[in-house]
Amino acid sequence: MALDNTHYGYEKINEMIGSSPKRIFFSGVGGVSMSSLAKVCVMRGHDVTGYDRSESDLTRKISEEGVRVVYESLPEYADGADIIVYTVAMSADDPVIKRARELGRPLISRADFLGYIMKDYPVRVGVSGMHGKSTTTAITASVFEAGGREPTVFGGARMKKTGECNIIGGGDCFVFEACEYMGSFLDFYPTLPVVLNIDMDHPDYFKSMDMIIDHFAAFMKKSDRAVVNGDDIEVAEAVRRAGVRPITFGRSPSCDYVPANVNVGPRSSSFDILFRGEFLTHADMKVPGEHVVADALAAAAAGHSSGISPDAIGRGLSAYAGIKRRMEYVGKTARGADVYDDYAHHPTELNATLKTAGRMGYEKLFVVFQPHTFSRTKELFDEFAYVLAGSLAEKTVLAPIYPARETNVYGVTSDGLAAAVKNRGADAVSAESLEDAADMINGIAGDGDCVVVAGAGDIDRLPAMLTGTE
Repeated sequence: MALDNTHYGYEKINEMIGSSPKRIFFSGVGGVSMSSLAKVCVMRGHDVTGYDRSESDLTRKISEEGVRVVYESLPEYADGADIIVYTVAMSADDPVIKRARELGRPLISRADFLGYIMKDYPVRVGVSGMHGKSTTTAITASVFEAGGREPTVFGGARMKKTGECNIIGGGDCFVFEACEYMGSFLDFYPTLPVVLNIDMDHPDYFKSMDMIIDHFAAFMKKSDRAVVNGDDIEVAEAVRRAGVRPITFGRSPSCDYVPANVNVGPRSSSFDILFRGEFLTHADMKVPGEHVVADALAAAAAGHSSGISPDAIGRGLSAYAGIKRRMEYVGKTARGADVYDDYAHHPTELNATLKTAGRMGYEKLFVVFQPHTFSRTKELFDEFAYVLAGSLAEKTVLAPIYPARETNVYGVTSDGLAAAVKNRGADAVSAESLEDAADMINGIAGDGDCVVVAGAGDIDRLPAMLTGTE
């Protein structure tokens, strides 16, 4: 059984922490956000220990920066801690968690603790939405850096410029990815919320679109204004419910920030940004895709609304180098096909990725997709089939569904999804394993072809299998 978010809020956590250094234990310290929170606590003078199941680049790095990392969860670690911070991916049966409850030690969820940490920063830009959060967070960070703000950044993917997901910067500005799952972003304190889009996702938590819209409205209510997608009707409803002042971006001429003279090439995007009908700045971005233009508009709106100059906004957008696993070129197969790695795991994201790939000028496109979670695959089954069948792919290979936190009580399989794609007139097949998928692709993709690997599970292992770099 997974753990819930605590929702204590800043004041209560501040009372728990107090003014003297504490012994803080992080359960699940190897995560992107948890590792950075542990590092911040070390910098603030706390005695920090953390547990994760296995050693990784992140755990090795934070070990060098003062966090004691252990790889076995033992009850005695709770004995020696004043506070335990946990990720909701941890089990309620975890030995440290169970022992902490027996001892009455304070347990604080990751999102709740992140909200406490960010409250010390005067400017807090929180990027939310079902799609594009990591990209937009990184672009926004680049805009604020160009504006001389030295932001502290908590993102969800490694930035190519730094090789890090997060940046510990100055004490003035905090730019963060605000995840909606399990209501995590309701524990955050944005002074400027950003809402990129609202879509149906996480059906294991969100039971209806109405519930999702209510969550986003509550997130926006954290401030009196919000940067929002002016083309998204669900976002418009959330704005209405929140009663905040919208700062809009989008294609509609009524939006405050609108793109003009857009030129999306195979590996780049250039465009002007108009602010209320007048030229604001120009961007030459090193990454392709119409969705990237939308994300850049949101970042520009957040920066401009926070006092970043138009010139700095343009420089920040142009300096953005991309993030890992977002149409990231990773190398060639033995037969010469180019391989791209992408995190797309929702039909909307997958559609954007495959449209971009289809415009890149390759002879043939091959797709390997790993559905993520049984509940999402079941809820969005028809949408996945429609997108995969409608792509320009010569062949689609479906890897086994990645279960994450779930068991298959839904009766859904990659075999069934492959059959649904074939029923719509496209060539699709399911693989028994990632190794099987690699063998299939290596047998058919060659020089002049493009292979897109997409998904949010362990399919990130596949590019190395295809390129022979594992």
